[in-house]
Amino acid sequence: MSDLITATAVELSAAMAAGETTSAEITRAHLDRIAAVDGDLHAYLHVNADEALAAAADVDARRAAGRELPELAGVPIAVKDSIVTENQVTTCGSRMLEGWVPPYDATVVAKLRAAGLPILGKTNMDEFAMGSSTEFSAFGPTRNPWDRDRIPGGSGGGSAAAVAAYAAPLALGSDTGGSIRQPASVTGTIGVKPTYGSVSRYGLIAMASSLDQVGPCSRTVTDAALLHDLIAGHDPRDSTSLPDAPHAYATAARAGANGDLSGVRVGIVRELAGAGYAPDVQARFEESVALMEDAGAHVVEVACPSFEAALAAYYLIMPSEASSNLAKFDGMRFGLRVEPSEGPVTAERVMAATRGAGFGPEVKRRIVLGTYALSAGYYDAYYGSAQRVRTLVQRDLDAAFGRVDVIVSPTNPTTAFRFGEKVDDPMAMYLNDIATIPANLAGVPALSLPNGRDSDGLPTGFQLIGPARGETNLYTYAAALEARLAGAWGGTPLLTHVPMNSMNPTNPMNTEANR
Repeated sequence: MSDLITATAVELSAAMAAGETTSAEITRAHLDRIAAVDGDLHAYLHVNADEALAAAADVDARRAAGRELPELAGVPIAVKDSIVTENQVTTCGSRMLEGWVPPYDATVVAKLRAAGLPILGKTNMDEFAMGSSTEFSAFGPTRNPWDRDRIPGGSGGGSAAAVAAYAAPLALGSDTGGSIRQPASVTGTIGVKPTYGSVSRYGLIAMASSLDQVGPCSRTVTDAALLHDLIAGHDPRDSTSLPDAPHAYATAARAGANGDLSGVRVGIVRELAGAGYAPDVQARFEESVALMEDAGAHVVEVACPSFEAALAAYYLIMPSEASSNLAKFDGMRFGLRVEPSEGPVTAERVMAATRGAGFGPEVKRRIVLGTYALSAGYYDAYYGSAQRVRTLVQRDLDAAFGRVDVIVSPTNPTTAFRFGEKVDDPMAMYLNDIATIPANLAGVPALSLPNGRDSDGLPTGFQLIGPARGETNLYTYAAALEARLAGAWGGTPLLTHVPMNSMNPTNPMNTEANR
């Protein structure tokens, strides 16, 4: 593979600044990579080659003219298909929006364009972000580059798979209950859920408005921090946007690259520890915690009793908000319109026909559940009770962060499972989110990074959770652990791996010593 597609975003930026390559060359290399692998991988729903190359040429012209440019200028990026892009198809993985071309850009996309990042295309996802495997995309599943018979996570499996397969150096995703972090865990990439409100949601097609958050996907912690710096900040068009000044997340990540965690207090949540995790996942977690201790961290156990009810609360709050948000797709105002094949054409019959044809099984399941939870006579028993649990989760985390600086856990209970293994068992699918959901309920930041492989050679993930607005420290701690892991392995799991050929015998991560 070309060095242009295996290089990190930081390396690509430095090469362009030194005159060693151009954005046009880098973008073309990634478009060629997409053409070579995506027919099988299906990470992308739409590829925008002409527009990406035009944006790259514009950046190259500005660089040649001596213009000052952001560090990521010229580095191509993929965007999850739930984030609207002007004059580019945005479907949210659903037949309901098939062929829809938005008339405006999401705020985060406008920031990408202003900074000169060519947009390669829109990535596959579970329909309306509802799923943990990308099997619920109306346009077919994405495959995991480590093993094409396995899921890449969800709902943002397309963004994670594109980054893992070197079909993009960076990507944007959205995280409602783990939809950035869980795919990162099973594809060996970095995924970050920012503090709620710290990145604009304007132009993100909503699933659950109080939980959704746009965030970065990458192959290194510093790359994620650079992208996070770019997209963060107050947006007057988003009523939930925090009025925070910009932060230097990349600076924080670079400060952590020395691997020093002296004095950092690390918490392991009793309710997220032990039983329920695959043995290899638990083993890699314990090894990573030991590395943090070797780096000078002090590890303690903390209690968050409400976490035991967090999954149940989430699966009442999220469907309730989703059922409300998706009510607008009625065949009259937005998206698909299907008229009944026989009988009178009334508003009710058009709505029924449209929603029956336009929504897939998982979306319908969650709409029914959410509508029931919000119905008269049940609102307080279900939705109201779930919101009270949410408050308890926030209080438990506040108390925990009074004792520790960061909380850690495995990102996902297992590594990537095979297609079809859980698609007919909603409860088994929902349990994938058990460790990621609390951060969304509390609105706090969380990050997943690869921390090893299981006995089948599949990546495992390590999650760090910080207090609200605590991303600066989170990036420092994550970069320090990343450096320690790299030292232990002689390289990171992803960057020593050749995607689409996961059992390459020359891969150093395929040795027993590195599992």
